[in-house]
Amino acid sequence: METIYCLVPKSYWEQWVGKDHYLPRDYEQEGFIHATKGEDLLTKVADRVYAHYTEALYVLLVEEGKISSPVKYEQAKDGLLYPHVYGPLQQSAIYDVREMKRVEGHWVMGESVRS
Repeated sequence: METIYCLVPKSYWEQWVGKDHYLPRDYEQEGFIHATKGEDLLTKVADRVYAHYTEALYVLLVEEGKISSPVKYEQAKDGLLYPHVYGPLQQSAIYDVREMKRVEGHWVMGESVRS
């Protein structure tokens, strides 16, 4: 199973629980869902994008092969390839939701918040 990760503030995620798909806050402007692949890159992106974020942060663990929308790997400003999901992310592809925790000033993936 190939896993990609999508970071989402807890308060925003809560409005998508129980719906058939998920779209991030910036989907209309961006046209795709930002994702990362690999835990090392996940923590680097979380540290960069959410450096000053103080609210609860979650990460969606997504089985890439179950995503029905197109997934394209595209190069970002940092020169690395990131998976971008061009369409809604259906809930059936999200196999876990975990909290992100700050440890010594860095974001790391924590425990599952799914019951």
